[in-house]
Formats: sequence, C-alpha cells, structure tokens
Amino acid sequence: MQQRHKRGGLYFEGFEVGKLYEHPLTRTVTQMDNMLFSNMTLNPQPLHIDRHFCEQETEWGQPLMNSLFTLGLMIGIQVSDMTVGTTIANLGMKEVKFPNPLFEGDTVHCTTEVLAKRESKSRPGAGIVEFHHRAYKQDGTLVAECQRQAFMRMRPKDKA
Repeated sequence: MQQRHKRGGLYFEGFEVGKLYEHPLTRTVTQMDNMLFSNMTLNPQPLHIDRHFCEQETEWGQPLMNSLFTLGLMIGIQVSDMTVGTTIANLGMKEVKFPNPLFEGDTVHCTTEVLAKRESKSRPGAGIVEFHHRAYKQDGTLVAECQRQAFMRMRPKDKA
C-alpha cells in the first residue's frame, strides 16, 4: 500500500513511470464558467463571450470555451486524485495543445500519465515528476493535453 499525504496526494515515491490514471471527477462546463474566467482574466475575445458574434461570424456557430480555462480545469481535475498536499510547485508546461473545440454544455473527463521522475539535485526531500495530462469531452474526443513538470514532496522519513 502506497503512503499518501493526509490530504490524499501521492508522495514522489508513489509515482510509477508509465502509470495511467483515469480521474473519477468530471465537470460539465457552462456559459457562466466561460464568462467569469474570460472576464477575470480581462479577455474580451468574442469567441468566448459573444454568442451572436459566434453564430454569425465563426465556423463554430457557438462560443468556444476559453482554452486557458480548459487547461486549468484539466490540471485541476487531477489534484484531489494525485497531488493535493504533496506539490511544492509547478515547474512548467510544454506541448500544450487544444486539438478539438470544447463548448458550453460539454462534460470533461481527464487522464494523467506519469512520463518520468527524478530526485531533485538541489533540494533534499523533493523530486521532479513529469505528467502528461489529457482532457476529453463526453464522446471521447480529445480537447486538450499538455506535459507538466511538478516539484513534489518525498515521503517524510518518519513515514517510510
């Protein structure tokens, strides 16, 4: 049995390279999500906040979910399953892609694959884990993915 943080996150030692996690949390995205996120980030892009514009002037015919909201949701869905209480910091993301549109009313589910891990060279008690996050809508269509490096706590010595 792998040791978890009292909040539920895995310690560095608990991550297995190659393991794929299918996260149980799902989320139906809404017009309110799109409006709030776009307004909170000062993004006036009509592709996200103007239904009439989207119906009249885009190939989509409806608002697209803000891609940065989608990115945050995809990473957020995995937190309670994997990293709550054990993440020291995000170190970066790369290969961020949005291959298909996500629309208001779609339901998102996510997976995370552990790509690599290594002990920190500069900080005892910590390691770096590389994840590949993927988000899908209800019909299985991939709507977002990214690779992310996170600085993770090692299991405290008294919990070995």
